[in-house]
Amino acid sequence: MARLEHVPVAVMDPRRFRSVLLPGEYEALEALIEDGRRELRGRVVWNVNSTARGGGVVELLRPLLGYSRGGGVDARWVVIQGDPEFFEITKRLHNRLHGFRGDRGELGGREQAIYERTLDACAAELVPLINERDVVILHDPQTAGLVSRVARVGATVIWRCHVGRDDVNGPAHEAWSFLRPYLREAHAYVFSRASFAWDGLPEDRTAVIPPSIDAFSVKNAAQSREQSLAILARAGILADAGSAPPVFTRSDGTPGRVDRRAQVTEKQPLRVHDPVVMQLSRWDHLKDPLGVMKAFALEVAPRSDAHLLLAGPSTEWIADDPEGARVLSSVERRFHALPDDARARVHLVSLPMDDIEENAAIVNALQHHATVVVQKSLAEGFGLTVAEAMWKSRPVVASRVGGIEDQIVDGESGILVANPRDLTATGEAVLEVLSDPGLARWLGHAAHERVRDRFLAPQHLARYFDLIRQLIRRESSAEPVGVL
Repeated sequence: MARLEHVPVAVMDPRRFRSVLLPGEYEALEALIEDGRRELRGRVVWNVNSTARGGGVVELLRPLLGYSRGGGVDARWVVIQGDPEFFEITKRLHNRLHGFRGDRGELGGREQAIYERTLDACAAELVPLINERDVVILHDPQTAGLVSRVARVGATVIWRCHVGRDDVNGPAHEAWSFLRPYLREAHAYVFSRASFAWDGLPEDRTAVIPPSIDAFSVKNAAQSREQSLAILARAGILADAGSAPPVFTRSDGTPGRVDRRAQVTEKQPLRVHDPVVMQLSRWDHLKDPLGVMKAFALEVAPRSDAHLLLAGPSTEWIADDPEGARVLSSVERRFHALPDDARARVHLVSLPMDDIEENAAIVNALQHHATVVVQKSLAEGFGLTVAEAMWKSRPVVASRVGGIEDQIVDGESGILVANPRDLTATGEAVLEVLSDPGLARWLGHAAHERVRDRFLAPQHLARYFDLIRQLIRRESSAEPVGVL
């Protein structure tokens, strides 16, 4: 069984950012591209993670690698394979890095043996491909065990952790203890927030790089209202959305059409003019879909005519998240237990993942159509769906946790709820936006501007290139790598 999947990376032209950046910002991007092409000539920049479908890391990698290749850098993407036991363990690590015990399973010798056995097999295929001048970026707990094997080749190794929490607790320390021995030989550690960085990491090898979105991806490209409605109707999410063709433009410029239907659980269909409160995320207990449903049923439904739409990817396609099907099943059970009047206005949607760009077009249409976007996460490294909704000028109500705090300025570019478990506060914030269209427009406009200024791909690429350039120069001066 092959342990690596080589993911094709479509070349994307960075010059398209001329239309969204200010002149000085675009000139800086041009200089960055030229410097990167020159300094990385002859080197491959490898990115290694555990899935090519679904999740925030995938949404980050696809455009960043595409623009890197478009700028003349040999950027490649490799996905490691593992069995269900491996992904149960790495999901356990993921939950504990967020500060939650998850399935409460062990992280002992047996789990280390499974983890190491899986990554030994992956390394046997990966290491022969890597040159000593290459740069290898390993993403999240699934890949930490590859650090030493790659470093021994002589390559520059960066471990990128996309998850964490500000107030570190016992479960987070358990995950750190499990992973720390595998990370000693990394040349740099990258976190989404400074507060996510682990205790004891050398400051001179720790960097903070907030994630970004691609303004021109299928998921974030402009859609007309007619286009969004047609896509949602074809996907079986809206019942009466007219007869326009459900089309979109693929990333390579060719035409695409939505043909597959979502799996929808509902008592009655969603109509075009129904106000929609939507949360769109993986089926993950840390996204608290049960809490969203309860807040809607208790606080929002009795005082508005809004509908709740909970959407996420089909769990059949997300190999590295074994909890997804269990979470979705629990949401469906709670849905069927709702009072009739609330259940009539709740819609559960599992989106098709057979064609990634078709999925992206449906997500885009959902975000354009939503009246209010909610992200009631209990923990969050960085809410990509928050940034995506903000880019589409949607008003967002979100938990004041993790990277969401960096994205939204409370009361200016969205509304933050201090306690993510406070159902009343969540409901009140949603009702405030629903009842005031002027506020909704104002928040949405400010949200779009904040993403343009801080969270687009050029800023992200610039920070990565600065880090890689520093590491290459340090390597040429033969500075030894410290020990954690």
